Amino acid sequence: MSGGTSTGVAPDARPASEVSGAPNAETAGRLVEEVLDRLADSGDRAACEAAEELVRVLMEFYGAGLARAVELIGHHPDATARDTLAALLGDELVAGLLVLHGLHPDDVSRRVDRALDGLPHPVETVGFDATTGVLRLRLTGSAGCGCAGTRDGIEQAARDALACFAPEVTAVELQEAPREPALLQIGAGPPRAVDGRRSPATAP
Repeated sequence: MSGGTSTGVAPDARPASEVSGAPNAETAGRLVEEVLDRLADSGDRAACEAAEELVRVLMEFYGAGLARAVELIGHHPDATARDTLAALLGDELVAGLLVLHGLHPDDVSRRVDRALDGLPHPVETVGFDATTGVLRLRLTGSAGCGCAGTRDGIEQAARDALACFAPEVTAVELQEAPREPALLQIGAGPPRAVDGRRSPATAP
């Protein structure tokens, strides 16, 4: 008998990621290669090329997100954890990744506010219909001439920002701010005729 000498190795010495069910980078890469090989063996060249393009786009997307996160964390190494988290949540690329995987801690309302904070013109939320995905906004303050070109630009900027922070929003409706009624100006002097003489009502 060996006497039951212990080697100090746990019964399951697999990586923690594999034990928990989450694949590591090596496992994920191997699975992707297996899928691509099966497509190649099928003889469908178009499907194989489309799959390879899809993998390339996803790799670039996630790589850019990780690079941005590292950049934000390293930009202020002495920042508090709260400030670092705020910087990550406020970045369009990182926030988009978190929302995609359901990891963003903010609700839809807060994420909409984050998106609108970065717009070139001030707007406020009028209402959001979660069923249709329509977000109604109203211009506040001065927003240029209010012409169609300006409105279209604001709507497009809102859609671009919301696509990252709040993909639940599928359409944006922009309303103009209500106009204040003009005040009647009342002069203190007596009325005058067109030729500059005093009117008969006020003549001595």
